[in-house]
Formats: sequence, structure tokens, C-alpha cells
Amino acid sequence: MNNILALAQKELRAYFVSPMAYALFGFFALLFGWFYVASMNVMLQFSMGQFGQGGPQVVNINEFMIRPLFGNTAVILLMMLPFLTARAYAEEKRSGTIELLLTSPISDVQIILGKFVAAMTLYGMMLGLTLIHVGILFWYGDPEWGPIVSGYLGLLLMGGSFISVGLAISSMTNNQMVAGLSTFAVLLLFWIINWVGDASGSTTQTVLSYLSILEHFDDFSKGVIDTSHVTYYVSFIALGLFLTAKSLDTARWNG
Repeated sequence: MNNILALAQKELRAYFVSPMAYALFGFFALLFGWFYVASMNVMLQFSMGQFGQGGPQVVNINEFMIRPLFGNTAVILLMMLPFLTARAYAEEKRSGTIELLLTSPISDVQIILGKFVAAMTLYGMMLGLTLIHVGILFWYGDPEWGPIVSGYLGLLLMGGSFISVGLAISSMTNNQMVAGLSTFAVLLLFWIINWVGDASGSTTQTVLSYLSILEHFDDFSKGVIDTSHVTYYVSFIALGLFLTAKSLDTARWNG
């Protein structure tokens, strides 16, 4: 555990020494803030009866604002998290420090978990920025706690899935740009895979729908924590970390 935490601290320092962490925080805060204001404007216009309802309406903050906001946040993560993990192993390979890492008295599992913990910590800090916006909603409104907590849990699990895939792909190349774009392409495939199922038979549609990352997130944004969705994301994370381990093992033998 000490080795994992020490490696995670080293990785976090590396993120903040470079402009990457600050750029990610800045872009994420900017995009989330824009979607937050846009969602609030739509909710206010609906409540004032500006969409042809015939007068002011009582609206549910969770349904009209929180749920769409979490959905838009998932889109932001799809675009940004691939580049959070792009440097994890690719930069080590490019600079030649991967050999030192692999020959150090640290197991592959500890290396993988250390980098995963560091990336998840940075991701958690990004999500922490959004609590300011949620706090404003509680200050001026009365949203329900349940959908917000489950929504954040869904974002953490989805983000963990993105990060595990990003680490696996980063371990297969020494080019950060290739790692980032390849991760985005793979995640986008799992994002839209259910679209293919819509034009297929019922069995194929069921299978492809289950494989879709987005399909499993929708219930979280509604306030529903289904164990099947949790199992899917945990399995997705485990698969990504397993592929990373296999890639490191291959690199160790080839080295």
C-alpha cells in the first residue's frame, strides 16, 4: 500500500508540474459552468411558462436541471479524460524511464494501481469543482439529495472506466497524442455502440445496449443505483487494468 501511495503522489506531482492539470481544470470548469448556466436558463424559462405552457409552472430541479447537467458532464468527460491518461505510460516510454520503473522493487500491480489512484484523485478534484455549483442550487433551491449523490457515483464509476481504458492504451504506445486519440476512439465506440443495436435484431440490440457505457449511466442520473450498472462499470475498470498489466508484462519481457 505504501508503494502504491508513494507512486500516486509522484504521479500527482508530475501532473501539477506540467500545465496539464491546470489546463484540464480550467477547461472542465469552463465547460461545466457553461452547461450549468444553460440548464438553469432552460429551467427558468420553463418555470416562467415561456415554452407555451400557458403560465408559470412548478418544476422539479433534479428533472429539469440536474439530470441534463450530469448528462452533459458525461460528454465533457468523454472528450477530456482520454488526455488525462495519455501521458501515464507513453511519456515514461518516450523519456526512457519506463525501464527504471519496471526494474524497481515495485510489482506491476502496484505500478498500475498507483497510476490509477493518481488519475482518479485528479479526476475527483475536477468533480470537486462542481460542488460549488451544486451548493448554489441548495442555497437558492430545494433539490433532492438522492439523484445528486447517485449521479456523482455514476460519474465516478464512468470516469474510472474511462481512466482504466486510457491507462491500457497509454501502456501500448510511446506517443501521448496517439494514446489520447486512440482512447477517445475506443470510448466513443462504446458510447455509440447501442446505436448499431437499434437497427439490429432484438438479441443483438440487447447485447449492444448492455455494452454501451452511456446506457448504464442514465439510471444514476435519475437517482437509481442498480447493482447491474455498478457491476458493469467495476468490470469495465477491472478489464482495463488487466489489459494494462498484460501490456506491462509484455514490455518487461521485451525489455
